[in-house]
Amino acid sequence: MSTAEKTRPAERTRPAARERKREPRITDEHGRRVRGWELALSYLLLLGVLALTIGPFLWQLSTSLKGPTEDIFSSPPKFLPADPTLHNYQRVAETIPVWDYALNSLKVAAANVVTNCVGAALAGYALARLRYRGRRVATLVFILAMLVPVEGIIIAQFTTMRELGLNNTLVGVVLPGCVSALNVLLMRNAFLNLPYEIEEAAFVDGANVWQRFFRIALPAVKGTLAVVAIFAFMGAWDDFLWPLIVLSDPSKFTLTIGLNYLHGTFANDERLVAAGTIIAVAPLIALFACLQRYFFRGVGEGAVKG
Repeated sequence: MSTAEKTRPAERTRPAARERKREPRITDEHGRRVRGWELALSYLLLLGVLALTIGPFLWQLSTSLKGPTEDIFSSPPKFLPADPTLHNYQRVAETIPVWDYALNSLKVAAANVVTNCVGAALAGYALARLRYRGRRVATLVFILAMLVPVEGIIIAQFTTMRELGLNNTLVGVVLPGCVSALNVLLMRNAFLNLPYEIEEAAFVDGANVWQRFFRIALPAVKGTLAVVAIFAFMGAWDDFLWPLIVLSDPSKFTLTIGLNYLHGTFANDERLVAAGTIIAVAPLIALFACLQRYFFRGVGEGAVKG
């Protein structure tokens, strides 16, 4: 066979190969091809969910920045303020002691984060890694605790706080939610994903249970621990019913109760209410922005790193 005949098939196949390379192809995480209308539908659904979740917050932010002369009920509505101002936030501080309320909420939320992270980590490790009689029953108790509504036990909680002399104290606000059943189960599942061979090797080297917990298990579940911290902070910061019941001294009110006074007294001033809402939501956004890397890493918790 001549040299020209040998090169002809290769030359014929080159244009076809180039055409295949030039063809745009969109695939999913499994390598399957995604059609154009499916991709467009996915983006439309994502935009719809984004509008439903982020839209109200952006509207409140826009309302809080509008001046007193600007109409917030105009038709069609104007999203961007014509003359942005921070005067509404100053008015909130002049109307109620919002920074004192925010400090009380911060104390409660910080204590709730610490107690939940420590308690949930210890309880989750005990349920997942230790061998003792009644471990399955204890896990079932935590699962059943999630099924009980808070409103059904709130009277018993109030009676308990009164008997302990913790009514009208921030400790009484923190104590009922210091360890959440959901957080315990989250930590349990994270510890279950860890290979037993790692701890067995540490046990052979002479490590006791506390050393295995602090040096091996706990550093491997930082993502889930961040999830627990975010959930604990949000639950304590946004809680309204329990602080309203247990607290009676206005100087110890949390931010949610203080903003309720703002809304009840100045219900017609939407700018003032919107500014108070932004003040309450801003710490949650800052917390999630700081811990989002660990939050999303918690999905693959427990994997062995090579």
